[in-house]
Amino acid sequence: MTENPPLDARRLLDETFVAQVEQHDVLGSTNDRAKEIALTDGTVRPFLVVAERQTAGRGRGGNAWWTAPGSVAMSLLVGPNHLPDDPAHGPLVALATGLAVVRTVANRVPEHVVGIHWPNDVIVDGRKLSGILVEGLGPRGQVIGIGLNVNNSAAEAPDELRARAVSLRDLTGRTHDRTGLVIEVLRELARLLEELARDPDSIGRRAHAVCLQKGQTLAVQQGDQTLAGRCVGIAADGALVLDTPEGRRALVTGILRA
Repeated sequence: MTENPPLDARRLLDETFVAQVEQHDVLGSTNDRAKEIALTDGTVRPFLVVAERQTAGRGRGGNAWWTAPGSVAMSLLVGPNHLPDDPAHGPLVALATGLAVVRTVANRVPEHVVGIHWPNDVIVDGRKLSGILVEGLGPRGQVIGIGLNVNNSAAEAPDELRARAVSLRDLTGRTHDRTGLVIEVLRELARLLEELARDPDSIGRRAHAVCLQKGQTLAVQQGDQTLAGRCVGIAADGALVLDTPEGRRALVTGILRA
């Protein structure tokens, strides 16, 4: 039996809130494919796109996302019925997705420190395990992209990523059931999206509790401006809170700079 069998689409359909699944051996970007599908009339949502390998995987700010055999690359197209009514709560979707990954992964690596780096990364012991890219489609909903290092290894990563990446296999010394893992992530995400609709502030509070940047000095680029300050944490509305020389600032958007 292969070490990394393809994701079991039947299980994903039977055991999660996903309505349709599209699988690819190789794809440019699962997010780009999900956006194409969103333009097709009659598409039933949530629609999940998964790929064994991406050739043009993307992160925030134009960063590339490394996808290797044994990892998970997936994008979930969700309709407005699964999203907050208030557009101001949109940034909380990425945090809810990060929380879904944190909850799923923490059960598998209880001896490690798992948390969120605002706005879209899941970090274990200082190294990146998962990246999230949420893209809005207006009335057609949103695409929630998740890249998760599972049975691949950071030793196989490009030189510039090797010291900053980690996989579940690296952490545990064994391979994992990728279908079971994705099912847990999707179930947690469904619960957290429901919670987001009922009580948006609770997502921000939960994200603050597992924010690993508290106390660190961060630089955040907003357009042509870069703001630097000591991280206080994540506000209830999902903003990153920094104590800067000019005072406390809450940043709803921005790109973290090293």
